[in-house]
Amino acid sequence: MAPPLIIRLHPDDGVVIARATLLPGTPVEEGVSAAGRIPAGHKVAVRPHAVGEPVRRYGQIIGFATAPIAPGEHVHVHNCGMGDFAKDYAHGQDAQPTDYMNAPASFMGIRRPDGRVATRNYIGVLTSVNCSAHVADVVADYFKRNPFTGADPLADYPNVDGVVALTHKTGCGMTQGEPLTLLRRTLGGYARHPNFAAVIVLGLGCEVNQIGGLLEEQRLAGRLRNMDIQAMGGSRKTAAAAIDFVKEALADANRVQRESVPANELCVALQCGGSDGYSGVSANPALGAASDLVVRHGGTVVLAETPETYGAEHLFTRRAVSPEVGEKLVALMKWWEEYTEREGAEMNANPSPGNKAGGLTTILEKSLGAMAKAGSTNLVDVVRYAEAVTAKGFVFMDTPGYDPVAATGQVAGGANLVCFTTGRGSVFGCKPAPSIKLATNSPMYRRMEDDMDVNCGTILDGDESVQQCGARIFDLILRVASGERTKSEQFDFGAAEFAPWPIGATM
Repeated sequence: MAPPLIIRLHPDDGVVIARATLLPGTPVEEGVSAAGRIPAGHKVAVRPHAVGEPVRRYGQIIGFATAPIAPGEHVHVHNCGMGDFAKDYAHGQDAQPTDYMNAPASFMGIRRPDGRVATRNYIGVLTSVNCSAHVADVVADYFKRNPFTGADPLADYPNVDGVVALTHKTGCGMTQGEPLTLLRRTLGGYARHPNFAAVIVLGLGCEVNQIGGLLEEQRLAGRLRNMDIQAMGGSRKTAAAAIDFVKEALADANRVQRESVPANELCVALQCGGSDGYSGVSANPALGAASDLVVRHGGTVVLAETPETYGAEHLFTRRAVSPEVGEKLVALMKWWEEYTEREGAEMNANPSPGNKAGGLTTILEKSLGAMAKAGSTNLVDVVRYAEAVTAKGFVFMDTPGYDPVAATGQVAGGANLVCFTTGRGSVFGCKPAPSIKLATNSPMYRRMEDDMDVNCGTILDGDESVQQCGARIFDLILRVASGERTKSEQFDFGAAEFAPWPIGATM
């Protein structure tokens, strides 16, 4: 039996979602037919809306009618927009004890000498400044497999996942204070990440982000190798010395052995990008079901992208374990309102052209769908960008909505695996953490199967429930954490996506 042509998400909703393109005259609900062509993933009204009346999806306000809307009409940016409404933060009102598993799952991880657990085993080449980026790339490229000849410099080191250069475009022409502190916190988080067996930091020598200051501020002195190009006598000499360091580090890195570790060692970054009207229906709630399983097995999930939680934050504060945690999230929203106003922007500018083409109208609608990735457990902590995540359970990290910048902060905070949902078809990797890609719909999954790890379109197709798909995602999380390579890893994604938040003025 074919699934219905529309998706109703809540009894109070005044709109439903087109499962497939609806042609004019197509029955939508009893007494309602499509007044025009409704693209797949877009909204169609099932009751009249007067100007200024709230438009609801998920049972929540996603915007307000900017023009009269008749039943059967397409509801989108031409007749629905933002507006102010009161939010009841009710801190902790919906918090519930977590239903932990009696027999926690396990995966095959790499236990580091300090007790932390890795899911991958890389050697990292970090940079203090853009000026040392090319040298870092030369070092990493030296150890890359040649796709034409098949020559593999790491063939004798099967337990090493690779040598990766993580470069960025800042480090010098920047203001000190918060911008420099944030960059150093990000680099420090990567330098300490358990998925790196060894790390070297390359600098130029005259940049604002002096390596000595980075090492002192992040307490990295004596823990990693560092070189300045100017002090080393130039680019070639620095590259040669750094390559020698990597050669020395490979033998130690290759000695690691995977062992069974409990799933409470998982720290999963939750991401979405290239979202569509199905993101909040299939992939995001399915990832939310998997997130609940991670937490119930004692692990941690980290949601980010503050602008993409805007307007729905009151649903998280109600699940906060304390008023203090809830107020942290509210304070972030106020900061972002001031920040975007100062920059001459607005929070509702967040949905991209691709998001809108996929059926998302306002940031409220996008936020309500995006927050589903975090599941239903309590909000246990709110942390700053790239700050170390130490709590177990559901944690929120303050980041921009731009995926590479957000994921970079989450990995810097300690995430050892990334789950990334997409409806339009984002391609992404996040070395040194493996990235699992989740497709919201079957047509896109089939079109981009080389990039997508999980088809959550099965929910829309009526082949499985959200909970069944979530269990399938959780099983894949355990396998990937144990070493199974994702599609993005197979295509060597993950170095170019390193993108620290360039907050502050460029001088």
